[in-house]
Formats: sequence, structure tokens, C-alpha cells
Amino acid sequence: MKTIAILIMCFFSSFELFPQELNYTNNRLAVSFDGNSEPDAAYKWPTGDPDDWGALVASCAIIAKLGLQDILVHCSYNNFIDAPPGPDEENQLKISADGAIELWGFDESIFFDVTTQLKESKAQLAAEMGKSTADDPLYYIHAGLSEFIYQVVEKVIAEGNIEALNHVYLLSHSKFNENEIRRDYHRTWDDIRKLCDNRIKYKKIKDQNDKENPNNLWNSGKDFSVWYWMRDHPDRTIKWMYSRLKAHSGKVADISDCGMFYYLLVGDDNGNPQKFRDFIEGGIN
Repeated sequence: MKTIAILIMCFFSSFELFPQELNYTNNRLAVSFDGNSEPDAAYKWPTGDPDDWGALVASCAIIAKLGLQDILVHCSYNNFIDAPPGPDEENQLKISADGAIELWGFDESIFFDVTTQLKESKAQLAAEMGKSTADDPLYYIHAGLSEFIYQVVEKVIAEGNIEALNHVYLLSHSKFNENEIRRDYHRTWDDIRKLCDNRIKYKKIKDQNDKENPNNLWNSGKDFSVWYWMRDHPDRTIKWMYSRLKAHSGKVADISDCGMFYYLLVGDDNGNPQKFRDFIEGGIN
């Protein structure tokens, strides 16, 4: 019986390879959002993913409120690989990113539109991953599908920096982002794990959506009223954040990916509109 118990423990431990405590202390931070605006006719759902139009802004607001703009070393968006680029005037993620840069003082050079800057975005994030050490780890927020990050990890390995991946942490809240593919030849989070031989450390918090309960978490469905405090806020940058929330093409109040930033930087995986209001308080600028 004891032998059987040991075998069972070994079996299950093979699936829990990484420590669940992230030990985050304002280390370097990277993120890649999806959210493309332009329709992708080769995919089963041709439209983009408009939740990130507001989530990118809310995520940057959390960082800026804490005065930690310098820890963000990579922010890419529109990372649906092989999806078409859209014109700038209709590129909703570019509008969000450009606004966050201008209003909150982020470094423009670390923002990338993957549909037009795939090579540059991969090279920059691979360099950040490749220099990671125990004293200088990188924390990656998984706010888009996995193919982009697979290609980045592939580049890190090709450049001879595979051991640096031992000091990269990936934070997720979405089974969809981990597993969905837009082309048959795309890869998933499990493929990334295999590629790096389980070096990247992984933490998954609970799904940050609860659209049936507008006062809980970061997706209030069709109910925008819980976010009216943004609309009515005296800080013009908070008013602008509300406009990016309202930009959602499906008229859904969803900024769920920012819940990962709230968890990592504030220590709470159970954020909600009221907590966010209390956190923002007098504004950002």
C-alpha cells in the first residue's frame, strides 16, 4: 500500500512542476495582448477580441498608479499570429497603447503592434527573457494566445539562452488563451512547456470574468453602470480609460486581463469595480 501511495504521489507531482508562489517584488514585467481590430477571415470567429482594447489601458493604469512605469519592459498587442493588420485609425489596440504612453509616461520603445512589428517584438521580448537571472527574473503576463510566446521562446533557445528561461515566470488566468489556436499549425501553452523542458515557471489564478455578477471581478457584461465612476472622474485620464472600456465592439464591459496585473502588483486575485475605484482614488496624474 505504501508503495502504491508513493507511486500515486510521483504521478501527480509530474503535473505540478512549478512552485505556485511567484515571490514578485517589482521585478521586470512583460505582457502580450491579443485584441486585433481587423477581421481575420481564416479564423472561425472573424472578429478580433475587443476586451483587450480596455484591458491594456486598465493594466497600464494599475502600473502607473503605483509609479512603476519603468518595470514594464515589453508590451505587445494584436498578437493573433497570421491575422491581418488594420489601418491605424481603426486599430483599437494602437489607440489604447498610444494613449497610455502619452498620458502616463510609458516608454514608447517597448510597445509593439505584432501585426506590423512581429520581428521586432519577438526580438525585443526574446532579449528580455534571455537576460533573466535569479536576481533579475522576468514576469510575463499571458494576456493573448500562445503562438506568439511560443515563437519568442523558440528564439530565446536558438540564441543559446535556454537556461535563462528558468528565471521567467508566466502568469495566466485563461484556459482559452493557453489552448486556443487560430491556425492548425499554431502551438499552445503545453507546447511551450515542452519546448523549454518545463523551465518557465507557471502560475494560474482564477478566471477574472464573472459577467453574471457585475460587482465581482473585471467583466460586468452589459452593465456599464459599475464603471460610471471612471466616466465621472475629475482626472481626464480616468475619463479616457472609461472611453476605452466603452469602445468594446460588442458593448461589453470587459477588462478581465487587467486582473492579472491587480493580482501581481496589488496581491489580490478577487478585484472588482469598487476595489478598483478605491485603488485609483484621487486619480493617476
